[in-house]
Amino acid sequence: MPLDRNTAMNFVSVLHEALPYLQRFQGSTVVIKYGGNAMIDEKLKASFARDIVLLKTVGINPVVVHGGGPQIGDLLKKLNIESRFVNGMRVTTSETMDVVEMVLGGLVNKDIVNLINQAGGKAFGMSGKDGHSIQARQLKVTQKTPDLEKSEIIDIGHVGEVEKIDTRLIELMTRGGYIPVVAPIGVGSDGASYNINADLVAGKLAEVLGAEKLVLLTNISGLQDKDGQVLTGLTTAEVDALIEDGTIYGGMLPKIRCALEAIHNGVTSAHIIDGRVAHATLLEIFSHEGVGTLISNQSGQS
Repeated sequence: MPLDRNTAMNFVSVLHEALPYLQRFQGSTVVIKYGGNAMIDEKLKASFARDIVLLKTVGINPVVVHGGGPQIGDLLKKLNIESRFVNGMRVTTSETMDVVEMVLGGLVNKDIVNLINQAGGKAFGMSGKDGHSIQARQLKVTQKTPDLEKSEIIDIGHVGEVEKIDTRLIELMTRGGYIPVVAPIGVGSDGASYNINADLVAGKLAEVLGAEKLVLLTNISGLQDKDGQVLTGLTTAEVDALIEDGTIYGGMLPKIRCALEAIHNGVTSAHIIDGRVAHATLLEIFSHEGVGTLISNQSGQS
C-alpha cells in the first residue's frame, strides 16, 4: 500500500533536514557513552542498536563505551557480596573486580555486540585491557570528616582513572568496517585491572580519537536551568557560569566536567541527551532541535 501524501511529505522533510548533517559529519568519529534506561528497556536497546548501525552505514564512525553499574550490583547481590560506596563510587576489592570484569567485559559487552550485529552491523567487543588500550592508575579519593582537620585518603580498591589510551586497536577495527564496543576496564602498570567511570573513558577516548562529537546518554532530558527548562546551544563559558551560580550541581557535575574537558581538548561538541527517548542519538545528531543539551565552544553550533 502506497504512503498517503502527508506521510510521504513528512518523510521527505525529515530526509531534507538530515541531509546537511549527513554531509557534514561523513567520515567523522562520534563517541557515545551508552547507559541508563537505554541499556535496560528492551525497545530502547533495539532502537539504540539500529541507530548505531545507521550511523556506520551513512559514513560516520561510532565508538560505543558502555556502563553497567546496575548489572554489577545485581550479580554482587546474587553472590552475597556486599556493595559499598564512597562518594558515589563502588569500593572494588579484588573479589568485586572479578565480578566487574565478568559483567562489563562479558555479559553487558557481548549483549551490546549481539544487538548491533542483529541490527545488521558488525560490532567488535573489547575492554581497555585488550591490546593494553586503556592504561590506568588507581583513583585516589579524599574524604574530610568533622573529626579530621585534614582530608583522609580512602582506598577504594580497583577503581581507576585513565592514564593513557592507545587507539590503534580501535582505529584498526573502525577502518575494517567494525563498530568498537568498549568496556571501561583499564590495566595498570603492574597488570592489575581497574574499573573506570564510563563517562570518563568516553570523554578521554573522544579526545584522543579527535572525535567530532561526544554523546552521553542519561536518564534525564538534558541540562536544566533552575526552572526545569532544558538548556542547549551552550558555550563552555556559559556552562562554567552555570556551575558557578549553582545551577549545575551534584551528580550532574562529573558528567558536565567530562564534557567540558573533552571540548577543551579538541572535541568539537558534547551532547547530554535523554536515553529514555527512542532514537535519541539520531535525533540529536541529525535534527535541528535535538533531544538534549549541546555544549561547544561556539554559541548555537549543531
